[in-house]
Amino acid sequence: MTGSTAPAARGSRPGSQATPPAPAGALSGAAGPAQPSPPRAAGPAQLPPERLAHLIAELQGHGLRVEVEMERRRGGAGPADAGMLWIDGHPATVPTSARYARSSPYVLRAEDDGWAIYRDGERLAPAEPMRRPRFYDLATDDGIPYWKIALLHLDSLASTVIQTCAYWGNSDQCAFCGIGVTLANGRTIAKKTPRMLAEVAVAARDLDGAVDVTLTTGSTATPDKGALYVAACGQAVREASGLPVEVQFEPPGDLAVIDRVREMGIDSVGIHVESFDPRVLARVAPAKARTGIEGYFRAWERAVAAFGRGRVSTYVILGMGEDPDVTVEGCRRAIDMGVYPFIVPLRPTAGSLMAQVDPPSPGYMESVYRKVAPYLAAHGLGGQGASAGCARCQACSAIRLLESAEGGDGGGPRTFLPLAGPGR
Repeated sequence: MTGSTAPAARGSRPGSQATPPAPAGALSGAAGPAQPSPPRAAGPAQLPPERLAHLIAELQGHGLRVEVEMERRRGGAGPADAGMLWIDGHPATVPTSARYARSSPYVLRAEDDGWAIYRDGERLAPAEPMRRPRFYDLATDDGIPYWKIALLHLDSLASTVIQTCAYWGNSDQCAFCGIGVTLANGRTIAKKTPRMLAEVAVAARDLDGAVDVTLTTGSTATPDKGALYVAACGQAVREASGLPVEVQFEPPGDLAVIDRVREMGIDSVGIHVESFDPRVLARVAPAKARTGIEGYFRAWERAVAAFGRGRVSTYVILGMGEDPDVTVEGCRRAIDMGVYPFIVPLRPTAGSLMAQVDPPSPGYMESVYRKVAPYLAAHGLGGQGASAGCARCQACSAIRLLESAEGGDGGGPRTFLPLAGPGR
């Protein structure tokens, strides 16, 4: 797609199945049209950043029981089993349907003029659950519901453009991943085209206030690992919508592919090592282990040269048996290079090989956050500088809030980016 606008969307038609099933746990009898989910203008925070970080770490470790309707997600390769909400103005995704969430001491309750998080009857923080986006009511001309093409994660549009992976279902399958789960249960399609994604991005921007786009892909059995296709999708999205775009892929066999991704107008990249502990990587992600942690550092070096400091990120998943000292050392080395390590707790996903593993304790998460956040702040590499992707959204981690305690602005108002325009 080369134009600056996407084709007009078609409304939901009889028989088109454009409306997904109600979220699990939604209040029965809810009626009325879908409500938009625009970015929330952050008001005065009621909790200091460190207390809010502690609460979010607790919720991501123990889960959240819900007594109200909210938008949720199951399976997939992103924030799996995620209830999406704002807590004291800060975006958060927390487990709501996992087995351990059912016994969580935390509960989301409606109040006379809003919602709040409670524990043992004590009100801890105001909250606002995400409602179903309006663009989910639309479908493409050939009847594909928009919600099968991309989902809104609070204010960030996200899609797995190729919902299959060369490693899924064989000895190379990443133990933590659920990429095949969503496809198997019919909640997505196997391959999204650039045109589809551009069309949906414009609708998500106009109807629901999406401010950036994150595109990932299952790894392909090609030398570029799928990087060029996901970048082509990102290029179409950016040209149509003007939204900043991050694409995520494995290190390609030829690192010059990273330069080609940048030339396609992509704003930032995620190249996810998952764990800095080589023992853990070999156990949970054998194919990534063959690339090797040094292979990731070489890819990041090339990506930082192409995109700039703070425009390259990596997921770092805690709770898989990793050595915390090795993890912190790897994070600091990445930061020195200009790579943002996005530290998240393991989110055990139904249908994955780690479905029965318990998430890491909130105390463990906070201990690692507190060793990495000061280093991020000292190097001026906080999440507030990111233009797109997980490092901008920050809903799956509490680390940005702790960056503010070390001289960053992680606890300040959430930044909503202006549209970039097709011409960069």
